[in-house]
Amino acid sequence: MTDRSTGAQAETRPMTHKEILEALTGLLLAMFVAMLSSTVVSNALPRIVADLHGDQTGYTWVVVATLLAMTATTPIWGKLSDLFSKKLLVQSALVIYSVGSLIAAFAPSMGVLIGARVVQGLGVGGLTALVQVVIASMVTPRERGRYSGYIGAVFATATVSGPLLGGLIVDSPLGWRGCFFVGLPIAALAFVVLQKTLHLPTVKRAVKIDYLGATLIMAGISLLLVWVSLAGTDFAWVSGTSGAIVALGVGLIAGAIWVEARVAAEPVIPLRLFRDRTTALATAASVMIGVAMFGATVYLSQYFQLARGMSPTRAGLMSICMVGGLLLSSIVTGRIITQTGRWKKWLVGGMVLVIAGVGLLGTIDADTPLAVVGVFMAITGLGLGATMQNLVLSVQNNVKQADLGAASSVVAMFRSIGGSVGVSALGAVLAHQVTASFKDGLGALVAKGQVTPDQLASLQHSTGDIPDISSLPAPLAALYESAFGAATGHLFLIAVPFAVLALVCVLFIKEVPLRTTIDVSESATEAGVVASGEPVDWPAFEAPDEHVVAASGDGPREEVLR
Repeated sequence: MTDRSTGAQAETRPMTHKEILEALTGLLLAMFVAMLSSTVVSNALPRIVADLHGDQTGYTWVVVATLLAMTATTPIWGKLSDLFSKKLLVQSALVIYSVGSLIAAFAPSMGVLIGARVVQGLGVGGLTALVQVVIASMVTPRERGRYSGYIGAVFATATVSGPLLGGLIVDSPLGWRGCFFVGLPIAALAFVVLQKTLHLPTVKRAVKIDYLGATLIMAGISLLLVWVSLAGTDFAWVSGTSGAIVALGVGLIAGAIWVEARVAAEPVIPLRLFRDRTTALATAASVMIGVAMFGATVYLSQYFQLARGMSPTRAGLMSICMVGGLLLSSIVTGRIITQTGRWKKWLVGGMVLVIAGVGLLGTIDADTPLAVVGVFMAITGLGLGATMQNLVLSVQNNVKQADLGAASSVVAMFRSIGGSVGVSALGAVLAHQVTASFKDGLGALVAKGQVTPDQLASLQHSTGDIPDISSLPAPLAALYESAFGAATGHLFLIAVPFAVLALVCVLFIKEVPLRTTIDVSESATEAGVVASGEPVDWPAFEAPDEHVVAASGDGPREEVLR
């Protein structure tokens, strides 16, 4: 082993294509588990909420709880990956996810289920951040498009198979609880495969974990997301409670910014990353995409079941339309980007398609032909496939290896923030619109004598639970389906401006050709070339040998091949 005191640099052998594919198998299994945690439950949610006597707020929080925990912890996982063994961290995230899944499977109430989803979100946050970081540690940005097709395929498989599996499981004797067991064998397999195949340099150096900054970030983000979720239902948007929560949340985030900028030796979110124009704009675009993508599409399964009367299995089949487009564009754009090194035009084109798809979905209601809805979903999927992975790629191309985890997780975190805000806010809009439309239509039915006094009394004493459509009288069922269909289309219209803002951010990103090295050269970074966003002729990759010892500002650092 090289003496740490000398600061000499020896070299480590880069992974071959075969070794990358072997390790990638475990990583993709881990990513599949993370994505499956949301998709497998999507079509089961109406049944879960009905079985546990929940309401629309509970439905929203089963989704938001995971997103919130994932969002708050993603930057922490990313920073830890810059300091500790990436393999150990991925395996730890798999274990945390599995524990949360077991708790959710046996949840006796909505409260316990939401708490279990928080635990799942902690693990999913790690998997979401770390898989991208590990892949970036193995593959150069120029070659990464070659492997992004695999990521797109896994995303598509999880998105298609998740709702289908969830629907089949819910309709089987296992019931909805079986949805939380399905990911456990895959998580175990991913753990074993990673143990055998993933061998990356492990950073060994003096570590100062930013506990204060991490706590302030999680608390501030969580409070603001709680406010977005509960305002308008549990308390008014403009009220003393709202003011107190917002003031405290903003204060905590301001404190976190001060700690990250002035106090922390190893900040969870290095603020200097935002000096890079690409990172700042890609982060802003990620927030807007999160609102448009998660905020609206998460309610499509509810639309197909409650507005179109589909079973969970049939609702899952409808997701093939969007995922098919996503898979196709992800693979095609990834290959072309690898060949050319140019990525911006695909980002711009992808965002144009997202705007078109979301706008068209804004026109749907309970009577829109399913084939038309499927076409609109496919257009949206084509846009998302060309956008999501390439936004992360543009950021990873501009940062040094030492900041790779933090930078990647920042983009993922802000996309999750956008998703959490979108799901929460649009869920409140959906509940309000459905209730208002249902009450308006109910008056007409009462006037026509199509609702009996007993039925009206039962509705007046309703706690706001999501009804079982099949148990409602035909006039009431038709009214509810119509109200829900129209409200879903309205959600997509609300999402359109956010997609437009994401396109504006993408247009202002200055394209830097993808480099062919794992790390950014110190000379280029110190000269401010990367931060300025100007194209750089990256030096050729020099294959290392066994150990790499690099000096940092805090002292020597040693990376040992594990």
